[in-house]
Amino acid sequence: MEYRKFGNLEQEVSALGFGMMRLPTENGAFAGAILEKETIEMVRYAIDRGLTYVDTAYPYHGGASEVVTGKALKDGYRDKVKLATKSPVWMIQKEEDFERYLDEQLKRLGDDHIDFYLLHALGTERWEDIVLRFDLIPKMENMKKKGKIGKIGFSFHDGFEAFTKIVDGYDGWEFCQIQLNYLDVAVQAGVAGLKYAADRGLGVIVMEPLLGGKLARLPQKFLGLLEKHPVKKSPVEWALDWLWDQPEVSLVLSGMNSMAQAVENMEYAGRSAAGMMTPEDKNLIAALQGAFESAKSIPCTQCAYCLPCPSGVHIPQCFDACNISTMFEDPALAKSDYARLAMLGGPAALASSCIGCRACESKCPQHIRISELLPKIHEALAV
Repeated sequence: MEYRKFGNLEQEVSALGFGMMRLPTENGAFAGAILEKETIEMVRYAIDRGLTYVDTAYPYHGGASEVVTGKALKDGYRDKVKLATKSPVWMIQKEEDFERYLDEQLKRLGDDHIDFYLLHALGTERWEDIVLRFDLIPKMENMKKKGKIGKIGFSFHDGFEAFTKIVDGYDGWEFCQIQLNYLDVAVQAGVAGLKYAADRGLGVIVMEPLLGGKLARLPQKFLGLLEKHPVKKSPVEWALDWLWDQPEVSLVLSGMNSMAQAVENMEYAGRSAAGMMTPEDKNLIAALQGAFESAKSIPCTQCAYCLPCPSGVHIPQCFDACNISTMFEDPALAKSDYARLAMLGGPAALASSCIGCRACESKCPQHIRISELLPKIHEALAV
């Protein structure tokens, strides 16, 4: 295992972290019961080979992820890792809810402290309407004094402007967690957010390195680009290497759902290093990025100038789900992403909420006829 600096903290972490969100389940169903024996074997296999960071959250696998994480870290394994989980911010309705949920999480984990505690999935609304309204930052600091949590951080799902607002909104952040991969360079916090947080001394954890597994299953038209490169790597290794190449990345989380994936990812992490990619390697990634861009059906750049929508539609994400269908030649993937949008942002986030006011269209640098496309997207992707 290779180890990396974690922001301004005087500690290093393994290049790879174990994400406990996509664990093996009965019949392979996302909502199926976790296969505990296999999961525990995978987690311990990784820890035995040097992995030092395990990440879970209150809602993962319907709450069962924290329970199985606690079981996997018994028998001495807890002392070998940094344990991370996240406060379910969207569920907090009054000030006392914060500690109540934390205590519930500690009970699920069978532990008396959490090393890295995050406010989960922050964006502008949750930051202003929940974190600030219910004084969650002072509460985090109080829990740290009590020894219930160690390092204070947040995970993020919103645009770059919101990211900088949250980073600058509290001087005590020690780390953050962002979505990043070679297709999402300008999506959400993006590469700009990675550098912004790292410049301020935060450790930066990367999630969704494979875009929910999509970059592990490239269509044949993209695999041809990999085959031309003199160095033969799997699509997964190329995606992970692109992240590890960047010195600002503290660690990369991977949600592994089979022992084979754990074995492969541990091997890749063992070969990782900041600055590892050659100019030829970077040209390959640039070629992949260009090929995916050309395969889009909607020329949306995810700039988010169209937001906020008066009706609450998450316009860029709706377009992204549509583009997933054409880029990956898989309508089922697109429908899954579209359904997940409703879970994260509520029914109003879907394209069906568009009222045709066209307020967005005058703001779009790409001059996309948004109000014409949204009803068609909903018709194509609604389950």
